[in-house]
Amino acid sequence: MFAAYAARIDRDQPLNGLELGERPEPERREGWTTVTVRAASLNHHDLWSLRGVGLGQERLPMILGCDAAGVDENGNEVVLHSVIGQSGHGVGPDEPRSILTERYQGTFAERVSVPTWNVLPKPAELSFEEAACLPTAWLTAYRMLFTNAGVRPGDSVLVQGAGGGVATAAIVLAKAAGLRVFATSRDKAKRERAVELGAEEAFEPGARLPRRVDAVIETVGAATWSHSVKSLRPGGTLVISGATSGSNPPAAELTRIFFLELKVVGSTMGTKDELEDLLSFCAATGVRPVIDSVLPLERAREGFEKMAGGELFGKIVLTTG
Repeated sequence: MFAAYAARIDRDQPLNGLELGERPEPERREGWTTVTVRAASLNHHDLWSLRGVGLGQERLPMILGCDAAGVDENGNEVVLHSVIGQSGHGVGPDEPRSILTERYQGTFAERVSVPTWNVLPKPAELSFEEAACLPTAWLTAYRMLFTNAGVRPGDSVLVQGAGGGVATAAIVLAKAAGLRVFATSRDKAKRERAVELGAEEAFEPGARLPRRVDAVIETVGAATWSHSVKSLRPGGTLVISGATSGSNPPAAELTRIFFLELKVVGSTMGTKDELEDLLSFCAATGVRPVIDSVLPLERAREGFEKMAGGELFGKIVLTTG
């Protein structure tokens, strides 16, 4: 079957390790099911995999891709939860959790095999392309907002780095939930798009906000960390799920954190139940993932190049057939 996969690890030039071509069909395993992929979306996790983060040389070649929507062996339209080992279903009870492509072949292929427990019904209201955007970036944003930030309708949030998959999802979800949303981006066009999607205002990174916020959604890391901390009201919450600009900020802002009793919460992906809630939320409210572009799987390299260059707003989706 045709697939996009990591053939080599290259920490400096990750796309040098990306290859497109034939790979073996998924092997049958007890408690697992094979899904025919209709759509799969790119995540920065795929670039990190090509750099060898979470993916060892001994596991190559590895088909990339965490997210997918497709059709199961019984003809049902489904969405995949990409965290394996969280529950013990389909794997040993002591196996630590991992995301597809870290231990098991991913979704950038015509077919993928996952534990049957990881398969959820796709709401009829969502297209395959829309549903394929949800299991990583949108689920991460959902958990950051509603589980870890604990915000309620009427609260205010700052979303750093508008344009990225998680940040874009956070803006749309927060607006739909009745939150006041501020956003930042270095790019004027992305700031304008953030306002179109529901942000009350969008600013250049580091700009002073009209008011301090209840929570900050942080995925940028070092470059925005100080601004994130300074933007919180006393007792506010900073939720971080990524550090695309680096993990060591020049100022940790520890004094401000303890004096204002701020909360810093790490957040990773989400649970199957949260994904089910997210799917229902989108179906019920009309909220839809923001899709930058849809490409056939054969043009996966174009999608990777666009994501690596930061020239996107929303998700890049790959389709098969």
